[in-house]
Amino acid sequence: MMRKLALLALLLAAATGAAAFWMYQRVHSPYRGYQTAEQFVDVLPGADSQTIGDQLVASGVLPDPIAFRVGLWLTGRARQLRAGEYRFDRPMTPLDVIDKLVRGDVYVINLTFPEGLTIADMAKVFEEGGFGTAASFVAAASDASLIRTLDPAARDLEGYLFPETYSLPRRADASALVGQMVARFERVFTPQLRAAAASGGLSVRQAVTLASIVEKETARPEERPLIAAVYRNRLRRGIGLQCDPTVIYALIRMGKYTGNLRRADLMLDSPYNTYRYRGLPPGAIAAPGRASLEAAVSPADVDYLYFVSRNDGSHEFASTLRQHNRNVQKYQVQYFRGRRR
Repeated sequence: MMRKLALLALLLAAATGAAAFWMYQRVHSPYRGYQTAEQFVDVLPGADSQTIGDQLVASGVLPDPIAFRVGLWLTGRARQLRAGEYRFDRPMTPLDVIDKLVRGDVYVINLTFPEGLTIADMAKVFEEGGFGTAASFVAAASDASLIRTLDPAARDLEGYLFPETYSLPRRADASALVGQMVARFERVFTPQLRAAAASGGLSVRQAVTLASIVEKETARPEERPLIAAVYRNRLRRGIGLQCDPTVIYALIRMGKYTGNLRRADLMLDSPYNTYRYRGLPPGAIAAPGRASLEAAVSPADVDYLYFVSRNDGSHEFASTLRQHNRNVQKYQVQYFRGRRR
């Protein structure tokens, strides 16, 4: 009898060892059961581990539910699996798959909106990125309620969609993205910047509008505070801003911009035409970045009233009209006259 019990114990130990070895091999063996180049699995919020395991098996990411359950038992991470869409493109062990879900290594696509874009420009970037139609983005950007606490009179979100790189799921919703962009703007345009704007006599909308003009006038960081100072000085003295980008924006809104700004365009009857109407235009003309927002509320301490392009991306500044006319003669008249020869 003792021999039989000993033999039985030995057999049980062998069976247990074999099962343990099988489980060890199972959770450490890479597996790929899908035939496509990549496989996506969308783990929904609130899904339990059994549901997630069934999804992974059905998608060919794991060989069977047991391997997943054993892996969870070994790691003790069943409650740490995160929701999101995951991309698989190579053989992975169950333990690797579990680690991926615990880390929340979801699949995202980076979409970049450079500084200085309008809503219409951003809509094109959104559509070209394959996320949805430009029209859906424009419609979402028309929801001014998202910025109501900062700008109660806003009619759309022009200037309030912060230009940055956003990491998005494949099926990004335009409304969700727009909400994310507004939230990012509110974080960047800090209470300190709002206070600086208010101390300078600017509302949030006026500060953002001025920042958008600065953004369109120069790409050079060192010039932004100087450009802002020029326009702040002109506003203080009641001098028209005479800003070309505002006229171009008006022409684009009216569908009349041909790519060249003509002298006749400066007579366009639009509140955005700062040659015809003094003061800031009624709203932003583009999306300003952080540096332009900071420059608008904290301009350089200079008395400049004019600037002209040096034709290399930089500008020459002047405090008097006489100085400015000399600069125009040098950098515009003589420069282009020489190029025609």
